[in-house]
Amino acid sequence: MFDEYLIRKDSLQNVQENGKTTGFKFAVRLADYRGCFLSLHNGYYIKCDGVEYPVSVQKFEINGKEPRTFEEIKKACWEHWDFDDEAYVYVEKEGGLAPGEHHIDLQQSVLMQYGYFPDAEKWVNNPPVPGSGEGAGKTHFICGFDLELKN
Repeated sequence: MFDEYLIRKDSLQNVQENGKTTGFKFAVRLADYRGCFLSLHNGYYIKCDGVEYPVSVQKFEINGKEPRTFEEIKKACWEHWDFDDEAYVYVEKEGGLAPGEHHIDLQQSVLMQYGYFPDAEKWVNNPPVPGSGEGAGKTHFICGFDLELKN
């Protein structure tokens, strides 16, 4: 629905921890005009420059809190992500990314928060893998973005 606005184009940057580059991050928006409770946010399909990064190496920063894993986000059932709020996705990658252009393929996985659908109960205990096409919420396709990492 709002696929072309999922990533802020000028937000790609490397992440530093204790003087060491441990990965990269970029700013994202929610593709659902209603917002969502964080516990329904299942992570992202991310492929950067041809390399896929599973949910297990992703963290999510929203609402002024420290970046959290999606296992931690599952428990944030009273915390909301409003439509116009910007969040950050962190990806663990030793050494981060080199300066210059990078292509990122992305799909959000946000489970439905209203109504009943056939896989609803199954997904509570076994959420779909982002990028599989199941549980993609309002992002029906994997979207591609060209971003520049500046020094």
